Amino acid sequence: MADKYGTLYLVGTPIGNLEDITYRAVRTLSEVDLIAAEDTRRSLQLLNHLKIKKPLISYHDNNRISRAKELVEKLKEGQSIALISDAGMPGISDPGEELVALAISEGIFVTSAPGCTAVVTALVLSGISTGRFAFEGFLPQKQKDRVKFLESIKYEERTIVFYEGPHRVKKTLRDILDIFGDRQCSVLRELTKLHEEAIRGALSEVLEHFAANEPRGEFVIVVEGSQKKVSDNPKPDFTNYTLEEHVKYYMEQGYERMDAMKLTAKDKGLSKRDVYGLLNS
Repeated sequence: MADKYGTLYLVGTPIGNLEDITYRAVRTLSEVDLIAAEDTRRSLQLLNHLKIKKPLISYHDNNRISRAKELVEKLKEGQSIALISDAGMPGISDPGEELVALAISEGIFVTSAPGCTAVVTALVLSGISTGRFAFEGFLPQKQKDRVKFLESIKYEERTIVFYEGPHRVKKTLRDILDIFGDRQCSVLRELTKLHEEAIRGALSEVLEHFAANEPRGEFVIVVEGSQKKVSDNPKPDFTNYTLEEHVKYYMEQGYERMDAMKLTAKDKGLSKRDVYGLLNS
């Protein structure tokens, strides 16, 4: 039956400049039976610009689970479907991963007509090392959660990339400065659009810029990786730490839980199995 199924196409759309649409993306959108779009009204503007008339169905954060099942049924009936987001590649800080996973699990062929994505565009324009990078998307909205997350990655040695909106970019930059220290960064706005701008320098310098210039547009923040390692900092006296507090200490330094348990076991002179058993008893 799988050979009779339709194909799911993940189609990249422009992040700003409409000229960045690819020939393949235009052909794919012209040939599929149905287009699943994050915002059908916004996508209709793009399709009208391209003179493409195809049925549209919404696929967004609020319906991504139920709609994914519906779309997979259509694919199993033999329909071909293109998935697009408002801008860039679907699935990158946009809905899509659930649909892809479900389609694959059902034996449906999934392919891509790739296009722009803001994370890579910003990275190559940043002037900061591009050899290895970590993409963290949008940070938590609540400051308490945002600070906790930033603490967990402050020793990340790769270049780090974040997305942020205009209403929170100054608070986010301040939190990054407070936790990471005054590292080099590049803050890019309105990528590929008429008013594209890159503000480069130390975090403190970039914050000074936004103190005098109110942020407008959508932002990508690129921050250089840490020059320090967890091992550069002296360990605390763990004598009065509970086992869970001991593990939590290492997790706050950027370790995954299993690695934190290994280090805790080493400190305590226990086996990792013993630590796991005690924590889950």
